[in-house]
Amino acid sequence: MRAREILTAIILITVSSCATFEPKSDKQESDPVAVRYAPGTRCMPRYVVDPSTVNNKSDMRRAMVDHYWDNFNFDADSLVVEYDTIDICQAMADYVTLIEPERADSLMRSLMHRAESSRPVLDFFATITAMVLHDPNSPLRHDEYYIPVLETLVNSPLLDEYDKLIPAYDLEIALKNRIGHTATDFEYTLSNGRKGRMHDIEAEYLIVMFTNPGCPMCREITEQIIGSPMLNELSEMGLLKIISVYPDADIEAWRNYLTEMPANWINSYDKDMVISEQRLYNLNAIPALYLLDSNKRVLVKDGSDVAFIEHTISLNEIKR
Repeated sequence: MRAREILTAIILITVSSCATFEPKSDKQESDPVAVRYAPGTRCMPRYVVDPSTVNNKSDMRRAMVDHYWDNFNFDADSLVVEYDTIDICQAMADYVTLIEPERADSLMRSLMHRAESSRPVLDFFATITAMVLHDPNSPLRHDEYYIPVLETLVNSPLLDEYDKLIPAYDLEIALKNRIGHTATDFEYTLSNGRKGRMHDIEAEYLIVMFTNPGCPMCREITEQIIGSPMLNELSEMGLLKIISVYPDADIEAWRNYLTEMPANWINSYDKDMVISEQRLYNLNAIPALYLLDSNKRVLVKDGSDVAFIEHTISLNEIKR
């Protein structure tokens, strides 16, 4: 299933449609108590770029990004409940796939500052961004895009200290093992009792896969890795190693599952459960894939897309 379809399934809790209304007078438009939409029925018209005003596709994309939220009423205050959550979730999903990674921090930070026009609007965008960028089942979850959201919430004068507890906790986790930074080291244990350190595994590339016995998606991703000609070739050349890590307590279940794991992988478990208890890695979603380079710098964080790992390795090889 494609990422867009998965996201739609996540946010499509109820079937809804956006209401269409006749234009209101200036007096009605400025009247804060004039309710023009039933709750959950208002959609945001998408910004359309006039082709005559841009020179190329790059300029068109930038114009779309810069004006993307122009048709959202950030002054809605409590009337933000008129907006259809599903529609705005889809709008947010389209937005984060449209913006360039190098602009993500400034753009997401700017968006959240606009949402600080009132507490109801800020809460609304906190919910929307969490569904798209933070939900464990969202294919678009991305800490680098979500960190500016969390930092805005933690520093917002609209929230009290109690309201900031959850975003502060999520921010602490999101700031760990960031792309381009050195991954946190940990001790692992093999089925024969031998121990090792993740940082001591020597390879040009290392895939760290946090997994659980009997997890259907874990099995699916394992099969995708096994079936990847590129990853198999790198493994055969000694350039890639893969370590699977079971972070939970049912070691008997893990041992029974070992026969289903590739014999050429480093199949391990966290004997003292340090990874989960000390929150060394974000384990909200299992499986979680991390791609590390030879210096244990993070190239892919908390991923679930084998094709993206292949793509990242290819890009990294071009840069070398």
